[in-house]
Amino acid sequence: MGGRVVILGIYVTDLAFRASRMPLIGETIAGSTFAMGPGGKGSNQAVAAARAGAEVVFCTRLGHDAFGDIARATWQAEGIVARAKTVEGMATGAAHIFVEEGTGHNAIIVAAGAAGTMDAGDADAIEADIASAQVFVTQLEQPVAAARRGLEIARRHGVTTVLNPAPALPLPDDIFALCDYVTPNETEAATLTGIDVRSPDDARRAADVLLAKGAGAVIVTLGEAGALMHSSTRSIFVPAFRCGPVIETAGAGDGFTGGFAAALARGDDPVDAIRFGCALAGISVTRPGTAPSMPRLTEIEALLGAAAPAG
Repeated sequence: MGGRVVILGIYVTDLAFRASRMPLIGETIAGSTFAMGPGGKGSNQAVAAARAGAEVVFCTRLGHDAFGDIARATWQAEGIVARAKTVEGMATGAAHIFVEEGTGHNAIIVAAGAAGTMDAGDADAIEADIASAQVFVTQLEQPVAAARRGLEIARRHGVTTVLNPAPALPLPDDIFALCDYVTPNETEAATLTGIDVRSPDDARRAADVLLAKGAGAVIVTLGEAGALMHSSTRSIFVPAFRCGPVIETAGAGDGFTGGFAAALARGDDPVDAIRFGCALAGISVTRPGTAPSMPRLTEIEALLGAAAPAG
């Protein structure tokens, strides 16, 4: 596939519990299954992009512990170049993931651990990597200062920038001017703009707010409906792909962003890159886990070639 993607973000080890419902405060309920595996938005996006055929560099911080060992083994297995600083005396991040049986819907608590200490210096340290990339991606699980510096460096070197504003936080308006693409989901778009997003029309209105703040284009992911790309020159809705029963949705947004970045890096038109990301995400939700659920390039291409997107 080709193209280099540099991603700055966090790694956490996912601790996933499946049960019929969330327990109430003070209540203990029985779960049906437990699984542990690699996660964290940045790392998940890196795995998705690598499996989709991109050359990937991932920057984060880890603790000196067993979870950090899992992280490095994961990246090595996926062919991801890791720029991961070890922070002594701090734990590698972890995430509690509740998965609702029957729907695959999830609720997540993330503790960033060592990655929560990232700062602008982490981005400065990978400037050469960013300068040689086609696409730079970051999110908001690590401190905003690190994300901002990465965006600034990428913009200085003419690299396409993607901000996945997750989890949604109040952001200074001027950060959006550093972003060629901003990729919120419905909840994040609502938090950033104050507009309740329930439809593509709502997504357009929310996107207009972010465009007015300087974003180049906004892609609002709408879950099982699909994704809307909205810019000053075009507004296009891309339907989702239905690939089978939904098992778990926790990694879908990361899969979309990683796939979108990988397709952009190889030179795809943005709308084609969105369709590629939707196909990747559509496959991922039929499997358990976050990073482990990401499909390979051959699977994505087979779906794009053989299946019509759901209307």
